[in-house]
Amino acid sequence: MSEENVNGAVAPVEAAGPAFTVEKIYVKDVSFEVPGAPAVFNETAQPQLQMNLNQSVQRLNDAAFEVVLGITLTCSAGDKPMYLVEVKQAGVFGLAGFDEATLDGMLGTHCPNVLYPYARQLVSDLIQSGGFPPFFLQPINFDALYAEGLRQRASQQAGGLADAETAGNA
Repeated sequence: MSEENVNGAVAPVEAAGPAFTVEKIYVKDVSFEVPGAPAVFNETAQPQLQMNLNQSVQRLNDAAFEVVLGITLTCSAGDKPMYLVEVKQAGVFGLAGFDEATLDGMLGTHCPNVLYPYARQLVSDLIQSGGFPPFFLQPINFDALYAEGLRQRASQQAGGLADAETAGNA
């Protein structure tokens, strides 16, 4: 990579081609509830965990996107809720020079991979601060989730085309 002298300072010359930058990582929203406290701490039933994961993307300008990774973790013992954790970990990412398919893939896989460790740590800290044993979310394969999402979109589009053809023949 070459450099050029600008006002006495050495600045790198921008390389042509795609560019990815992490501009900001932040917690957008967080919630932790223990509805049955303090009685829930005496619960002896085996806890059951349910996790919901979602993601949203908002274009901020031509080359900047906000990606929000949402994690909701519900822990219950029998029919009694023990705790509920909701975290929205967000980041602003600079993505320039990508074709639409690659851009979609970067927003669907690479950005969540950057955000997940932060969300994972925050969830763990909230649960432990809430008086429960340490809990660590397992790694998530965002590439596989993205590929499954693409398959589902393709099958929905194929189903929609078949329905339109059927309606046109009726």
